[in-house]
Amino acid sequence: MMTLQRTKELIRSLDPVAVWPEMAEMIDRFDPHGTLGVWEYPLAACTAVGGPDNSATAGCAAILCSLISIHLLDDMLDEDPGGIQHRLGEGRTANLAMAFQAAGHQVLDDDRLAPHTRAAVHLALARMTLATACGQNLDMRVIADEDQYWGVVEAKTSPLFSAAFSIGSLLGGASPATAQHLAGLGGLLGRCVQVSDDLLDALRTPAAADWGSRRSNNLAILYAMTAEHAEKKEFLELSKHAEDPTALASAQEILVRSGALSYCVFKMVGFLGQAGRLLAGLSLPAPESVARLFEAHAKPIHHLFAAAGVPAGLSDSFLRS
Repeated sequence: MMTLQRTKELIRSLDPVAVWPEMAEMIDRFDPHGTLGVWEYPLAACTAVGGPDNSATAGCAAILCSLISIHLLDDMLDEDPGGIQHRLGEGRTANLAMAFQAAGHQVLDDDRLAPHTRAAVHLALARMTLATACGQNLDMRVIADEDQYWGVVEAKTSPLFSAAFSIGSLLGGASPATAQHLAGLGGLLGRCVQVSDDLLDALRTPAAADWGSRRSNNLAILYAMTAEHAEKKEFLELSKHAEDPTALASAQEILVRSGALSYCVFKMVGFLGQAGRLLAGLSLPAPESVARLFEAHAKPIHHLFAAAGVPAGLSDSFLRS
């Protein structure tokens, strides 16, 4: 991906990165595996408001730096066995995360930007970082119900996606009002992505960190734990032993039968539909770039509908409703 390559090169050009092997390693190892990443959102927002592609590169780099920082901290907070903190130590990993946060601001600090734009993009990034940290702190608590779940998602996940759209549109020359509208679209996509991630983590083998002591913080698992269904009691017991492959497999089968998968898809369809309606109400020079993001996130849902035998035209109408 040429855009990703340019984005990485911009981050590598920062003086400290050249002499910090672990920082360079984190940049090099970042690979989206062909999937659409939030680091691309600034480009979509920039072109949607009529800005040139190259105006968004710094925004993409800032969001990629933020994403890496969040992943580093998230792995420590979740005690993820695959996290780099097991190799570097938690202190060095936390320091690395702080470095990426600072790098995000440094790549944005372009004296060619109009002063009000320069200030606005820095403010958007700073607000996102603080909001996400607050959300991560909330996520350290055990969630009791769905209202608490959405409160945490709004605090933890949506800010990064909102900032990506806001920063990209500002770099493309959008007014503050337009940037705010696009930030709202980003927040909706962030919720959709969080639900999708929860579903994938709930069905992953071996057990993801989501099956640990805070398993109710995952929407799919929370649904199977709290919704009324015939196998609820058995699921609650099995979910305590997800480290056992047999128990995990049985719990995942019950999770699907409980309606958790269907419920997650229902929520994703709702967010995408709401975002599509909001986009249709905006007068953007080139909304197609943002619409393509919606289409990319809708593909897994279309595949699920197809597997269930739902005609393509009908699944399209669900996503537009």
